[in-house]
Amino acid sequence: MNFTAKDVAALREKTGCGMMDCKKALTASEGDMEKAIDFLREKGLAASVKKAGRIAAEGVAFATVSEDGKVGVVIEVNAETDFVAKNADFQAFVKTCADTVIEQNPADVEALLACKAAGTEETVDALLKEKILTIGENIKIRRFARYEGAVTSYVHAGGRIGVIVKFDTTDDIAATEGFKAYAHNVAMQIAAMNAEYLDEASVPAERVEKEKEILTQQIVDEGKPANIAEKIVAGRLNKFFKEICLVDQVYVQDSSMTVKQYTESVAKELGGDIKIAAYTRFEKGEGLEKRQDDFAAEVAGMVK
Repeated sequence: MNFTAKDVAALREKTGCGMMDCKKALTASEGDMEKAIDFLREKGLAASVKKAGRIAAEGVAFATVSEDGKVGVVIEVNAETDFVAKNADFQAFVKTCADTVIEQNPADVEALLACKAAGTEETVDALLKEKILTIGENIKIRRFARYEGAVTSYVHAGGRIGVIVKFDTTDDIAATEGFKAYAHNVAMQIAAMNAEYLDEASVPAERVEKEKEILTQQIVDEGKPANIAEKIVAGRLNKFFKEICLVDQVYVQDSSMTVKQYTESVAKELGGDIKIAAYTRFEKGEGLEKRQDDFAAEVAGMVK
């Protein structure tokens, strides 16, 4: 036997795999630690299975645009701790995933996992399992969105929020510095104000009806006369749309205009038409259960 019990323990520490798996790996690799790690990877990465049940609600929301400027991607990849989210290896993996989505246009996360990772000979799934093993935390690719055309991307607060926006305009206008500055400002607006919908037409009818019911009840409770209730509801509904619809929101950098008016002013200045066609905003950990660490127990365990 070309290894000791300490070697088994060291391999277990590095990989998170069971003692027997580590012993088998060292036996098969004649005590070579690196080959043993490769052996465990080839056998399906027991560590990734072990870590898969742990809560991963940290990580990053990353957004990027292809080199030719014609494809935009936003992706959320989760890890267990904010510390790992700042790890260069983790960030490189996230970028590789985004590049793969740009290049191969997978239909969903499952399809992405089966893709060959951009710039490698491995699948995204194999690369993911390798990162779980080497980084030592559960990592999950949660979601992504992809647009083609005139696109821009924006990442806020080091990956807390990622945004991509698609515009309808000509290639000539999209290539101008004026348009690029405008597009960046719109992406920042989306990050900051978190509009639920693009415009009034995008708001589901049931959502509008529900809001009308709530507003009507408020007016009744206020004791307003029935003959003016409809006008009051209409006024308050307009305010509702200005809060939840991107194009109707007050433009944060100039409160004298809406986002729609800002778009029209830039289009006029650049001598053409511009329309915000679609956008996606991801906030890391949004809607996920957060990990609740018992710090006292963790310290006690370290002392032991």
